[in-house]
Amino acid sequence: MNPVIARSFDPYLLSRVEDAGLNASAPPQQRWVDGWLLRFSPGKAKRARCVNAVAPGRMPVAHKLALCEPVFAQAGLPLIVRITPFSEPAGLDSTLDALGLERFDDTRVMVLEDVSNIVAPSLGKGLSIQPVGLEAFAQRVGALRGSPLSQRLAHGQRLAQSPVPFQAYEMKLDGEVVACGQYAREADLIGLYDIYTAEWARGRGYANRLCAHVLAEAHRNGARHAYLQVDGDNHPARAIYHRLGFADAYAYHYRARDPAAA
Repeated sequence: MNPVIARSFDPYLLSRVEDAGLNASAPPQQRWVDGWLLRFSPGKAKRARCVNAVAPGRMPVAHKLALCEPVFAQAGLPLIVRITPFSEPAGLDSTLDALGLERFDDTRVMVLEDVSNIVAPSLGKGLSIQPVGLEAFAQRVGALRGSPLSQRLAHGQRLAQSPVPFQAYEMKLDGEVVACGQYAREADLIGLYDIYTAEWARGRGYANRLCAHVLAEAHRNGARHAYLQVDGDNHPARAIYHRLGFADAYAYHYRARDPAAA
């Protein structure tokens, strides 16, 4: 079965969240195959280099996979399928399992229904948060992650050509970057992305203060709801988001013939 939605949330809000996540991760490299949205960006984010099974289409799943695999092979990428509670057709997860595609990367979508309760934090001596340009941000967060240049460039290209606006920030301590992050906005809904703390600076509360600052800024600009996506086993990050008021809304995962190559 496909992953299950947490019923405590407004299903219309969750539908908006799923659409917003797709819009925020849209790369220039994409096409449709019988109701499935194929994305094949060379960047790090798997959301931008996978199959999103948006509509059931008319063809059998195995036939569609046979059409999708050459598209990814031509791009030099493995075929990955993203499975959510919204994936079509029904039972797609079990079908892919039977066809030999292995499950990996459990991811949680967390939602904050009301951002108005977030208070901008006191930063303290030597700490500052500034907006930063999107391409500069892609280079900054890529450097912190140790991403290769090709992934940084693909990230910057995706942000520059995004169909929804992003706003990026970096946090500095005495002039040195300790954390960074950004949000994508659609009407009164924002999504937090690329929240990252320098390895040497972790465990000091920087990510919490950065997220609170970003959420408070977004609220001042009209945001009412927020969402984010985080690895299911990233317990330190999930603890930060829980303290800010986020709760698990639904899960998704990926399937591929060889998860190690994905």
